[in-house]
This record gives sequence, structure tokens and C-alpha cells, in this order.
Amino acid sequence: MKKKNLISILIINYNNSKLIKRAIQSCILQSYKNIEILVFDDGSTDNSVKEIRKIKKNNKIKLFENKNINKKTKIAAFDAKNGYYFLINKSKGNIICLLDSDDYFDKSKISIVAHQFKQFKKANFLQNLPNLKNNQNNSSLSFWPYLAPESCISFRRKFIKNFMKKNYKLQNKFESVWLGFRLGTYAFFIDKSFLFYKKKLTFYSSHGESKKYPRFEFNWFQRRLDSFEYLYLLGKKKLYFKLNHDFLVTFIIIKIYKFLKTAYEKKY
Repeated sequence: MKKKNLISILIINYNNSKLIKRAIQSCILQSYKNIEILVFDDGSTDNSVKEIRKIKKNNKIKLFENKNINKKTKIAAFDAKNGYYFLINKSKGNIICLLDSDDYFDKSKISIVAHQFKQFKKANFLQNLPNLKNNQNNSSLSFWPYLAPESCISFRRKFIKNFMKKNYKLQNKFESVWLGFRLGTYAFFIDKSFLFYKKKLTFYSSHGESKKYPRFEFNWFQRRLDSFEYLYLLGKKKLYFKLNHDFLVTFIIIKIYKFLKTAYEKKY
């Protein structure tokens, strides 16, 4: 592998034995061949590791297992976010692509990623589209840009080094603010190196986010409020959120939700 043009693909897996092979194969079959594939298994209790080892003979693939499991709960100590951080430190490529194990890539994805970064020298962060409908734009009333899932994200190594320094004190805060959102927010508002490739290069499976954060319900608004606070603490304090209609509406609705909940609890 030539390190200069090497691209690292980082795959996070937990109990996904039925789909992990598909994810890895989509990387092996890329038209761009100068890649390394790093897989982090977060203490799976199914046959995931066996499936990974079946195709691990390929010298491009490296498997890392998290064996730090709580014996009582059988829950691993890591999560997807920390698993990605672990693999970033193990990777060698100048460009890094993220992939969740139940998603997979179009065979031309890595070639296109390499070409986009070569063409746009100032871009440090690249986001492509997933195979979902109505996913290119947020509402015109939204403060935020459209931010795709982790499996649609690629970035330069220098970008992630700078991000991790900025994010260090916040990495264990705001659990609802997922890693892909943090990376995209940093790229768009702070690093100003955000590049959006509007073609579907990632086949994405829902991870239950819509069930956990139903649109326009309390958890959904609370996550938006957490996102504003995250960006504020990340270093963009010059964005005066009190003058931003999106922040103001979110803040008011959260206050109303909490007031009604308190009133209900007192009554019953």
C-alpha cells in the first residue's frame, strides 16, 4: 500500500453478523484499490467476529476486538463514537471514510472521494448522499445544514486531528449529539471546509434514530437544543443564538414541554 494516497475505511460493528460481510465486501470491491479496512467489533455476542475472520485473510483488513465487557450486563465499554476514535488512531491513510456495519458503499465511492479531495484542495470534510428520499435539504427555516449519517462522511487526517482537539472536553457531553453531526458542524461552522457531493454513494440502513427521536416530539427538540449548546461550547460563541429564530423556537418549546410536565406531575 502506498501511504501517500492511502485511504482508510473504518467500520464499526456490534451484533451485526448478518450484514457485516456485505459492508466489508463493498470495501474490498472498490474500484480504488489503495485502501486499508479497519474493523472494530464492540464485544458482539453473535457470530460477527467469526464472519469477519472468514474474510480477514485479505491483507487489507485489520480486526480489533473490544473485550472489555461488563460480566453482569454483558455490555461493552465502548460505543460507536469511541470505536471510531479508536480506529482513527490505528489508521494510516491521509483520507478517512466511516462506515457502520449495516451500511455499505457503492463500488465507485472511494474513487470519487479521492478525486473530490484532489480537486478541492481546501475541502477537509466530504459528505455524500445516502440512498434515502427527501434527504438533500433541511427546512428553509432550519439553522443547520443538511448533515448525513456517519457512513456518508470522509475527511482528511489533519481535519480529524484538529476536530479531536476542539471536541476533547465535550466528547462525553451531549449524548444525543451523534458523531456525524459533530464532525459536520465543526466542518461547516468552524473549519469552513465542508464539501457536499450530491450523489448517493452510501446504502444506508436506519439505526432506529427516528424511533428514539420522533420528529417534533420532546426528545427531538431537546436534541436540537443540545446541538445548539454543543456548537456554542465548541467555540462558535459569536453565533448569537438568542437572535436565531430556530434556537428561539426550540428553546420556547422545550420550556413549554417542561412546564406542562411539571404541572401534570403536581396534579397527579
